[in-house]
Amino acid sequence: MNTEQQQGGYQQRQGGYQQRQGGYQQRQGYQPRQGGYQQRQGGYQPRQGGYQQRQGGYQPRQQGGYQPRQQGGYQQRQGGYQPRQQGGYQPRQQGGYQQRQGGYQQRQGGYQQRPKRQGPKPQMRFTPKPQRIYYEEPAIDPNMEVRLNKFMANAGICSRRVADEYIQKGLVTVNDVVVTELGMKITPKDVVKYNGEIVTTEKKCYILLNKPKDTVTTSDDPNGRKTVMDLVKGACEERIYPVGRLDRNTTGVLLLTNDGDLAAKLAHPQYVKKKIYQVWTDKPISEEDMQHIADGVELDDGPIHADAVSYVSPTDRKQAGIEIHSGRNRVVRRIFEALGYHVVKLDRVYFAGLTKKNLPRGRWRYLTQEEVNFLKQNSFE
Repeated sequence: MNTEQQQGGYQQRQGGYQQRQGGYQQRQGYQPRQGGYQQRQGGYQPRQGGYQQRQGGYQPRQQGGYQPRQQGGYQQRQGGYQPRQQGGYQPRQQGGYQQRQGGYQQRQGGYQQRPKRQGPKPQMRFTPKPQRIYYEEPAIDPNMEVRLNKFMANAGICSRRVADEYIQKGLVTVNDVVVTELGMKITPKDVVKYNGEIVTTEKKCYILLNKPKDTVTTSDDPNGRKTVMDLVKGACEERIYPVGRLDRNTTGVLLLTNDGDLAAKLAHPQYVKKKIYQVWTDKPISEEDMQHIADGVELDDGPIHADAVSYVSPTDRKQAGIEIHSGRNRVVRRIFEALGYHVVKLDRVYFAGLTKKNLPRGRWRYLTQEEVNFLKQNSFE
């Protein structure tokens, strides 16, 4: 017997093909090996028990044969062909060819394109559309008179100012008579038409929006920029419009409604409501300037002072909270700019008792009946 067959027989390099330990030996007669032909552990293994003549003819294999797929698509049978774990062919770990991590991998039990995700499936975030709220309508006195432009504004046709323009152009009729006189009053018994269509009062709608950056507070922008109306599209069939204005890059609380009376009350200087803003500046705000803001700052259109002002954080003096009632255009930014600060971020966190609590940026919701009642009763500051 050759010395090459005495110990270990023919041996490949470690990790390659290896002959069975003990090499080739002449058996005493042909005997099926106990357990059948077995390759090294983890390599190719035939069915347990080797090849045996089945009793009763052909029978489906019980173990190691072809089995229907259980889960996960095609799976290799136990004991059948399996990629060799030890001693067989393995991709080289260093210096050779390696399959890319995350590329083709043969998954345990069958063919897999990608490795299975570990852990529970991630929860998909889904925000359902708010449920429409229908508000209580006050009883209407059939003999109560109302100005024609106010009636058109409450019907959602346009604002009072635009209604006056339509009236002067002869586009409005009352009981089929063209009206051009401003200040005319009507009762609920009268039939008002605009452009030949009957004008009827609409159901009221009140929407609170947490306005994001890069949106303009207008119903339509000639420059094609995104408007707040794009964010609340489909919220109601009625024509709603924003109450007041926020700059394009100012974020926070914004009310939209078709209730002209309430909108006028909230925006009118006589009824100007409290607003609270959080301000971020380009440099720390000195205590002297904070006191200056509280005492009053002279602007181009007259002096203005904050009702209250304070630092938001004791460690970050670039942030301040300011409470103000003025409805002037860009008044908060102009106050800080007058003192040499550049406002890098401005967020309105409170308006007439309404806050953005539990309302993510860019989302909206309907006001509750209680909130509407408070606004109408002038219960909020």
